[in-house]
Amino acid sequence: MASGSLIRDMPAHERPRERLVEHGAERLKDEELIAIMLRTGMKGISAIDVAGQLLKKFDGSLENLARAELDELQQVKGVGRDKAIALKAAFTLARRMAERLKRESPVLDNPEAVVKLLREQNRLKKVETLQVLLLNVRRRLIRVDEIADGTLDSLLVHPREVFKAAIAAGAAAVVLVHNHPSGDPTPSEADIKVTRDLIRAGQLLKIDVLDHVIIGRATPERPRDYVSLRELGHFYS
Repeated sequence: MASGSLIRDMPAHERPRERLVEHGAERLKDEELIAIMLRTGMKGISAIDVAGQLLKKFDGSLENLARAELDELQQVKGVGRDKAIALKAAFTLARRMAERLKRESPVLDNPEAVVKLLREQNRLKKVETLQVLLLNVRRRLIRVDEIADGTLDSLLVHPREVFKAAIAAGAAAVVLVHNHPSGDPTPSEADIKVTRDLIRAGQLLKIDVLDHVIIGRATPERPRDYVSLRELGHFYS
């Protein structure tokens, strides 16, 4: 992306809004996201350049920028009252959301908590579906991603698909979850192999695979409707 170019003069695939639509917000740089909030720059200066100057003023720190007062934001050329208000509102919303997520996101450090979260949405699935719970360093949920649907017999999973979302979200750990539509949560040899492959991949990426939980259905003979591969001893220390 050429510095100093007005956004309207850039190729469409390089413009921040188009890049966000095409690749997702996580792929954009900080100054591109800020430029979208600013909407416009000023004569001869793009919104991206104004965003870069904002970051420079606050030592490249989003935290410092988020704490800035309206008059401090307006000290940057190209940031008027309305743009400063929009930035302040956006950062305040982001902080409130982070605070609420910190309070509300469940701690998922045991299989019972994992199953409680996902039992109902897995109960009626007719095919195996792998879900990856992305967790922060405190083992609180960031989000749940569905990675793959398989057949009643198999579920093919590539480590790239599992960890791509984890890396983008800044997750420190993941828990793997999938359902057995047959109702019997006993792991297959394929389940065990996939788990061990993903553990090894996570070790290379410094992302802990904490468990692989398989959800089935309870019966009088089997009152617990899930199994934990960690509890079964299929995780290496």
